[in-house]
Amino acid sequence: MGLSDIQARIADAENAAGRAPGSVKLIAVSKVQPAERVEAVLREGHRLFGENYVQEAQGKWPAWREEFPGCEVHMIGPLQSNKAKLAVELFEAIHTLDRPSLAKKLANLAQARGASPDLFVQVNTGAEPQKAGVLPEDLDAFVAETRGMDLPVHGLMCIPPESEDPTPHFAMLAEMSARNGLDGLSMGMSSDFEKAIAAGATHVRVGSAIFGARDYS
Repeated sequence: MGLSDIQARIADAENAAGRAPGSVKLIAVSKVQPAERVEAVLREGHRLFGENYVQEAQGKWPAWREEFPGCEVHMIGPLQSNKAKLAVELFEAIHTLDRPSLAKKLANLAQARGASPDLFVQVNTGAEPQKAGVLPEDLDAFVAETRGMDLPVHGLMCIPPESEDPTPHFAMLAEMSARNGLDGLSMGMSSDFEKAIAAGATHVRVGSAIFGARDYS
């Protein structure tokens, strides 16, 4: 597996779902990957990446942005409020807006900077106690609250429970997105992105299937 294989599978899934070619953006998840693997994908021409850790991204992306113009990096991991200032300077989009206190912090930073990354609200579709995200029943009020802060809420994001069929969770996210007039659906990973595309995903987050298994040691 590699970048070209995943791109071909995305194109096939778009076609199977009757969607326009190129309607799904591939976020190559480069967290904890060796530099040579990421640089190989950059040299293949890919420019959209996802990172989970603010400090890791800060340590590597400024130099890569210089060397490979046009890079776009999205924050797809949990964001601590004390890292928010750095995050809004580093990332073009944040997919993990999950609580009012973080929304207020991002709103204050946006007002001070005159700009904000695109924001996706993370929804805990499985209501898993160990997982971050707004609960489905609280989503509409949370989106209204963030819009009231003049934040650019672009879409929704979810990570379905590992032990369940992801399709109902993707369908739930798509319905909530449509209900709130949002365009972005960040859903689907290496194991299930074709199902996510069938359900309307606009962004899929694929790491190990592109770069190979991560070594956390």
